[in-house]
Amino acid sequence: MGRFRLVLITGGLFIVALGATSGRFLVVNQPRKSDVIVVLAGETDRRPARGLELLAQGYASRLILNVPADAKIYQWNQAEIARKYVEGLPQASSITVCPIYGHNTRDEAQDVSRCLQGAGGRKVLLVTSDFHTRRALSTFNRVLPGDYSVAAVFDAREFGVQWWRHREWAKMNFDEWLKLIWWELVDRWR
Repeated sequence: MGRFRLVLITGGLFIVALGATSGRFLVVNQPRKSDVIVVLAGETDRRPARGLELLAQGYASRLILNVPADAKIYQWNQAEIARKYVEGLPQASSITVCPIYGHNTRDEAQDVSRCLQGAGGRKVLLVTSDFHTRRALSTFNRVLPGDYSVAAVFDAREFGVQWWRHREWAKMNFDEWLKLIWWELVDRWR
């Protein structure tokens, strides 16, 4: 009985350790100098701001802003709103709005290939939400082989590596792990 108890305790501690580090595992934040910065579609406040910050810091000379092509905000097309936003920026000549038709990261990578052809360059710096960085990096490397690095966008309202501290963080951690596992076991091989 003592041996069984030891195995049970060791297994339990191992599971707790895995759970405690699961949020940290999702986050990759290793931006490198690149030819182009690609801000992934989704969040429209912090991701573009981080992309512009990296552009200003000289991480790349071009920025591609991914925007869902068919999404609307009330009656306005989101791509049109993004173009107007870019026109008002001092770096407008260095920024391209890339319409995204896909509804997942794999499809987005395929859509980005069109926009990268016009921008040139082989080194790409991806900008996305912190919890999404590992899956995005893996997806782009598989779907659109190249030389990628990734910059994480942190938003304490949405996620934190100590995911057990807030309900929203726990939900995001669980959801992203489901997506990562699905990507690695199913979608990656299609």
